[in-house]
Amino acid sequence: MQFSKRMAYFKPGIFSVLAQMREERMAQGLPVIDLSVGTPNIPPAQHIVDALLNSARNRDNYVYAISDTDRLQKAAAQWYARRYGVQIDPAREVASLLGVQEGLAHIAFTAIDEGDTMLLPDPSYPIFLDGPVLAGARPYRMPQKKENGYLIDVGEIPEAVARRAKLMILSYPNNPTASIAPDSLYSEVIAFAKRYRIIVIHDNSYSELVFDGQTCGSFLRFPGAKDVGVEFNSLSKTYGLAGARIGFAVGNPDVIGMLKTLKSNIDYGMFLPLQDAAIAAVSGPQDCVEATRKEYQSRRDFLVDGLNKIGWTVRKSPATMFLWARIPEGYTDSFAFTRELLDKAGVLLTPGTAFGKEGEGHVRMALIADKEELAKAINMIEKSGILSDPSA
Repeated sequence: MQFSKRMAYFKPGIFSVLAQMREERMAQGLPVIDLSVGTPNIPPAQHIVDALLNSARNRDNYVYAISDTDRLQKAAAQWYARRYGVQIDPAREVASLLGVQEGLAHIAFTAIDEGDTMLLPDPSYPIFLDGPVLAGARPYRMPQKKENGYLIDVGEIPEAVARRAKLMILSYPNNPTASIAPDSLYSEVIAFAKRYRIIVIHDNSYSELVFDGQTCGSFLRFPGAKDVGVEFNSLSKTYGLAGARIGFAVGNPDVIGMLKTLKSNIDYGMFLPLQDAAIAAVSGPQDCVEATRKEYQSRRDFLVDGLNKIGWTVRKSPATMFLWARIPEGYTDSFAFTRELLDKAGVLLTPGTAFGKEGEGHVRMALIADKEELAKAINMIEKSGILSDPSA
């Protein structure tokens, strides 16, 4: 058989590799506490589940959706007005996504021709790179370094690169670094994008998981943002709907229109009961969002305090459902450390290199377990001796 040249770029995804490592250990009868994949274990609120079940009982809802219902588009627009103070035209500036990852995988095809340059943060979530590369993009990585607060700096992008660029993808609060961007960064990005005629895609999936009394808004609330780009938002973590794959793209009507056109040739729309669940989530009581935020903050505090107590210095992330941690002293390779931690302690994390070259020397921990499991993980790491002697 002959396969496409583009498939030579792809190796098994990091989360598939980690899952295989987990399965091999469990096949030996050994315990594993998996904090690698950001799969939330906080279920959706009852009113969301009820909306899904009631809609699923309607046999008329098993037809192709083809496109978003007017009710879904209006609900998304009202959500953005109420939560972020951003006015959205429901008919022209909203597109549902079968999960933000699907949207990020496809939107590059609307902007990128073979050989075009795109800008992405490093480290960043893998699909930020993989989607544009599938479309033929040449990536330029914008480093997010600790000394710069894990933020990009558009002032460091060479003029020649900026002139070639057609697309920029960024995300704050950031996965994996958990950094939060100041208002000044968004203003700089908008001015930069206008100057070089670059489309901006901002992933705002973690805007509700912000801790210690801080808040995050929307990229689109800044003057000129809608002129240059769109924002993606997700119901996965905020409302516990990860497996349902519900997301939205909102913003610039030309970009949204192109995305809708592309998707009309790829899928048949979101399952109607899921549309009803999404409407219930963004339109119904929001106390579940606050409860989810408090739970993740509590887990963050518990895990960080426990790891610091046993000798692994980890900072408290200001946002998201992740911790971004330096690997312990004595280690230099994040993947090698990840494998050794699993072998010796039975705890599975994600190596920083999964998110790009700048991720080396780090691991990402997902706050996807309750405190009882986190306590076990801390105890297993301490007993393994891996923190005191890398060669143990």
